[in-house]
Amino acid sequence: MEEQKTLAKDVAAADYNASDMPFDFVEEGEQTALICEADGSVREKIVAAMKATGYRTSEAANARDALKKTRFHVYDVVVVNERFDADNPDANDILVYYEALPMTTRRRSFLVLLTDRYRSSDNMAAFNKSVNLVVNLKNIDDFAAIFKRAFADNTAFYHVFRETLKKMGKT
Repeated sequence: MEEQKTLAKDVAAADYNASDMPFDFVEEGEQTALICEADGSVREKIVAAMKATGYRTSEAANARDALKKTRFHVYDVVVVNERFDADNPDANDILVYYEALPMTTRRRSFLVLLTDRYRSSDNMAAFNKSVNLVVNLKNIDDFAAIFKRAFADNTAFYHVFRETLKKMGKT
């Protein structure tokens, strides 16, 4: 567990480097997605689904790269394979990082966990793993439909929360 904290701290303590920024420019209202998936064919399907829904995507090469990208940009959607750059799926550096974020920051991102251990759309597994959606890799061809429904449900559920944050000036 200490190793995960060290990676996040190392990335946070690193000097500023403009090349670590995921995008040069993001237009207001434009939504972004970070894809953390090592399997090229799975990653292509996710990127295609996200782009078809209007997201600008950024792909991470490894956990360090993903954490560097999140250092300068709060992604609207983060798709993480639980085994992405991790031997132990229960100690994924990216998921550990998101668990530790303040709630106001964390709720700005919709986390999708790719797994072969849980069923797609399993709300208890999602709650247990501190993510918004679980997608089983067997259902990757249906990713767009599963994501669209879950994201709409999440948007409706957190509507009042987000509006309150806006009124308080915290977004």
